[in-house]
Amino acid sequence: MRTLVIAAGVLLIAALGVFLVFAKFRNPFKIRDLPQKLGLNIQQEGKGYTISHALGAHAQWKLHASKEVQFKNDRVELHGVLIELYSDDGKRVDRITGDEFNYDQKSKTATAVGPVEITLMRPGPEQAAEVKEAAPKDRRLARDLAPVTAAHAGPNDAIHVKTSGLTFDENTGVATTAERVDFSTAQASGSSMGATYDSQQGFLVLDRSVELTGSRNGEPVTIHAAHLEFTRDTDICTLQMATAEYRGGQASAAEALVKFREDGTADHLDALGGFHATTAAGGHLQAPKAAMDLDEKNQPRHGHLEGGVVMDSVNDSRTVHGTSPTAEIEFTPKGELRHAHLERGVTMESAGTGEQLVNGRQVNTQINRIWRSPVADIEFRDAGKGQVEPATIHGFGGVTILSSTVRGDAAPLPSKLVADEVSGEFGANSTLKSITGVGHASMEQTAANGTWQSANGDRIDAQVEESKGAREQGSKGAREQGSKGARQQGSEVTGADEVQTATLDGHVVMVQRPAAKPGAQPQPELRATAGHATYEGDGQQLHLTVSPRVVDGGMELTAGEIDVTQAAGEAFARGNVKATWTNAKSTGSRTSQSTVALGGQDPAHVIAEEAHLHQPTGEVEFDGDARLWQDANSVEGPVIVLDRHKRSLVARSAGAAAPVKVVLLSMGNAASGKAQGGGGDRGSKPTTPTVIRVQGGDLVYSDVDRKAVMRGGPLGAVTAETGAATSTSDRVELQLAPASGHSNGQSQVETMTASGHVVVTSQGRRGTGEQLVFTGATGNYILTGTPAAPPRMSDPERGTATGQALIFNSRDDSVSIEGEGHETETRTTAPKLRLGTEPGNNRGTDRAGQPEGQPAKGQPGSGSEPVK
Repeated sequence: MRTLVIAAGVLLIAALGVFLVFAKFRNPFKIRDLPQKLGLNIQQEGKGYTISHALGAHAQWKLHASKEVQFKNDRVELHGVLIELYSDDGKRVDRITGDEFNYDQKSKTATAVGPVEITLMRPGPEQAAEVKEAAPKDRRLARDLAPVTAAHAGPNDAIHVKTSGLTFDENTGVATTAERVDFSTAQASGSSMGATYDSQQGFLVLDRSVELTGSRNGEPVTIHAAHLEFTRDTDICTLQMATAEYRGGQASAAEALVKFREDGTADHLDALGGFHATTAAGGHLQAPKAAMDLDEKNQPRHGHLEGGVVMDSVNDSRTVHGTSPTAEIEFTPKGELRHAHLERGVTMESAGTGEQLVNGRQVNTQINRIWRSPVADIEFRDAGKGQVEPATIHGFGGVTILSSTVRGDAAPLPSKLVADEVSGEFGANSTLKSITGVGHASMEQTAANGTWQSANGDRIDAQVEESKGAREQGSKGAREQGSKGARQQGSEVTGADEVQTATLDGHVVMVQRPAAKPGAQPQPELRATAGHATYEGDGQQLHLTVSPRVVDGGMELTAGEIDVTQAAGEAFARGNVKATWTNAKSTGSRTSQSTVALGGQDPAHVIAEEAHLHQPTGEVEFDGDARLWQDANSVEGPVIVLDRHKRSLVARSAGAAAPVKVVLLSMGNAASGKAQGGGGDRGSKPTTPTVIRVQGGDLVYSDVDRKAVMRGGPLGAVTAETGAATSTSDRVELQLAPASGHSNGQSQVETMTASGHVVVTSQGRRGTGEQLVFTGATGNYILTGTPAAPPRMSDPERGTATGQALIFNSRDDSVSIEGEGHETETRTTAPKLRLGTEPGNNRGTDRAGQPEGQPAKGQPGSGSEPVK
């Protein structure tokens, strides 16, 4: 636009110079009284003569003809004419030369026959004051000539004009030619076909094929226009179908209106009917209407485009397309573009292509990005060689940035950034370098596996860079822990820019939704909150700090810091990890299952140093002094793993110094009943549950089977403790009662079975065997062995007993021995006084009828054979 304005001004200068000068000095051709003047004012010089007119001490004009003057039917012919036009001070002279001039006194028209050459000397600064001092009639004429005094012109510059068939009508004051007009200055040259100037109305027309060739900043510029008009009273020049061609590109307008100041400098430009501008670098700008204000040095100050502004840019690896209903443009004092204000709905689309090294193979990569905002401000900077490039962009009123990444033949991976206000910074080659969003800022993206993730906060800062060099694609937590979630994938990207890092601050909320799998139940969303979050693009990981919290289905987890990965669907928590599971029935969740912790219906809690959540498999691993509890039941150990899909729990030890420990409640005796193991009918009072403590190497619990199995593992043996007995064995199995039988949601042990090299001790007794079964409802322990090695129990007072089964009742400390259909019982502690017992006699009778404290028949020490 600036080039078009400057060129139009130069074009106007030349055209006005031709016709205004010719009209001003039309008096030399008004020679009706020439015969009378010949004797007074004509001095004969050989075959020629000279006519001059003086005003004061200086000549105003002088006409010289090389041949005699002829009068034929009121017509005058002058041959070899030279007309010299002097300035008032006589320091400047303009010249008009032609082979023949004719003047028709009847029609009062003057015609130049053949070619005419005009040389106009541009006035210097000292002549500018003459305009103010001129008479009213001359002031208007001087204003018409004011464009000649453009600031960039030197005082001795000349305008050279060549034309033919030039005619001046004295009655109408119109000068016209249908022939070609050529004009040139030290700065430019041009031409037009046909021209008309109305000296009375001050109206100039260059009829058609207007062309001007000049320079701008040392580079050639060519202006084309189908038609040009200039009105003196309004100082407005109108160009039809104007086009400016220059090294940096091309600008055109269906109609251009240029408003000039009185000193001849351009003041304002309006481009109507469609304005277009292109650059050699592939840029394109168009708008139905455009306007520009210029300063006294013809430098642009402010521009305005409306009606639907379209901006396009194309280079080797990047294309940009932008639209805006309106645009306001600001320039520096040197005329360089510095600021653009776009509003009423701004859209900018970019597409970049490049290559990425994935798994040792080059893959074509394309990144498409769309910017949408009601308003956008763009700041520009100098890019060298007369070019500018965007430096920053600022959008407000609600900004949305959509991105799509395509690698090879893979499906597009979409992402979105939204904020009330967004500021972007550009690097070299107009590549987006960073993005800052403030107010309701959020990011959304989809990973290659279909996992969708969003993160929002009060503020987001993102770094967008070209990826170079091999990078590890994996989570920080996975790298630190050596977890199976770690992934390594080398990548090298050129020509395409992606978000590498981003930070979110203030009320950060992250939501991750796994991809739906055909025929599979939808997985629960993972939701995280924090005060601060950092996104790492290479591993698609979000690092949460400042009170981070993760909610995954029925699980809620907090820690010092939490990493959430998108592609792998993992979360890594470190430092003071705390987790809670809530029951699906109590929370009303449709996606979460019942608590898998220890079979209860109440919330379960976990504390640990670290945690690893793998959403696709439903596993959560807690490491470092992990402890899980639900009501009175608990598990602790170096590692605890929960599998929500399989509804299982695994705990592993790290050696004898860090065993797995389990604390569970057994079922209490709620009503009387028959004692297990052939003890006969025996009334019993309701009793509270027994606490069971088990310690071993590793624990496996299945909520489906409601069974927990503890093995010795690195500890070699499992130790189980109840209120009445302690046992060691290779393995302990804990069978929980059915969930429907829970009291207040508390899971309870129905039976505990110890197997493999069983050793049990209770109140001085010691028993050995292959299996020990404890029943919580009865409080009985049943010790069995093998035919080759039957169970044995030794008592310091009564010796050793053996049989097919040894039954110890923890309620009354009695021991029953079963074998070949016989049963016997012994008591090793003094019972409370019972009915039928003599006062003061502490010796009762056992069920075999023997005095208490005496060996029963068939028992060890009775003198009989032991029961087999």
